[in-house]
Amino acid sequence: MKSYKSLVRWVVVLATLALLSVEAQYRGGGRFRRSYEFRDPELIREQEEMEKALNPEFREDVFTFARLRFDADRDYRFGGGRLWDDDVPEADLNLIFRLYEVTSLKVRPGLNFIDITTKDLDKYPFVYLASAGRVVLSDQEATALRQYLLNGGFIMADDFWGDDQWQHFHEQLKRVFPSREPVELTLDHRIFHTVFDFKKEPQIPSVGAYLRTGQSYDPGWPYYQKNQDPHYYALYDDKQRMMALICHNNHFGDGWEHEGDDESYFDSFSEPMAYPMLINILVYTITH
Repeated sequence: MKSYKSLVRWVVVLATLALLSVEAQYRGGGRFRRSYEFRDPELIREQEEMEKALNPEFREDVFTFARLRFDADRDYRFGGGRLWDDDVPEADLNLIFRLYEVTSLKVRPGLNFIDITTKDLDKYPFVYLASAGRVVLSDQEATALRQYLLNGGFIMADDFWGDDQWQHFHEQLKRVFPSREPVELTLDHRIFHTVFDFKKEPQIPSVGAYLRTGQSYDPGWPYYQKNQDPHYYALYDDKQRMMALICHNNHFGDGWEHEGDDESYFDSFSEPMAYPMLINILVYTITH
């Protein structure tokens, strides 16, 4: 994978990110799950390096990047293709190695997929939801998510585009919190400036769309109401703690997965947006 040109900027996050390991310990760590095989020699080497860096006596005192599994018809409303496991395994493995590589954060190696149940969710302070515009929640899952978020958990929803997918996700969100409405964030919100100072709201297109069109958004979806610009929404609890960040018209997973596929994609999106914004999100969630 291509190395960063300016890793010095990351030094400012070291002490803050270390707190994530403490919070993971408080929530009970989590079980290391190798549900997918990966054969890329470099990915294997990186994960082995991370494994060796862990202190066996504090193996559970680490940050875990947990990805939510969900059930839905793969042809549901928006066509086929992968759903919750979009961009697996490279996105997850690249991301956790970058966190390990450029911060002092102790990070669990490998893949960690969890179900939307109270038993699984309660182990992790941060969870990631891909293909958010296609998620279909059962009543039990909606209840589990509501309890998790109100009890201090945080979810990052990503990888969905256009008015139709937004409407579907909004409907599912209202099943979790019927009386709460997501609030759209503006560029002056602290989450865009916590560590890295964004001059515009970051937007990461799917790599295929970018290579075909050169645009920063995925064409082909209906953008009549919300247009094709990035939209960030926060869901707050009664104390104004952010419980969820919803990244609409964005595909952070591709920014992590395809960092080494195309130099212009890396230079335009992976390095300046996909990784820095994730760092901002992590730091914001543990300092607010």
